[in-house]
Amino acid sequence: MSVDAAVVRFWEERRAEDPALPEDLPEVWAFGAIPEHADQLLELVLAGTKTGTASSLWDYEASGDPVPAVGDFSIILDGSGAPRAVLETTRIETVPFCDVTAEHARSEGEGDRTLADWRDTHERYWRRYSENERGFEPDMPVICERFSVRYP
Repeated sequence: MSVDAAVVRFWEERRAEDPALPEDLPEVWAFGAIPEHADQLLELVLAGTKTGTASSLWDYEASGDPVPAVGDFSIILDGSGAPRAVLETTRIETVPFCDVTAEHARSEGEGDRTLADWRDTHERYWRRYSENERGFEPDMPVICERFSVRYP
């Protein structure tokens, strides 16, 4: 992936403020599949409402991107591709879609924050935007990730 100069500058500035951050540029990504998702979900993160996210393990396998791990850092982009936040992964659990917990659904901060709403929203998302040919299945492996905001 080609990294925008603004992202490199953003990471250099964060490291100057917090020298404990790793030297190597972390993964750079945006929430959701479209700019509107990225902006809406980023705002929930910045408000402190969203402290978790979920990803399809199948999508990681299809894309070849590294699977998140505890201690990883991420630069989060807004819908225009500008770097806005640094997250640190604090917990990872991979479970079948049907076993995602209400606690995790609440941590994602979306909709009415119930498990039923989470399931409905995420099934629709993976049916429409999945990066793998399998799309959605009720027992598909879901990476339930928790994170803390390191910046801002």
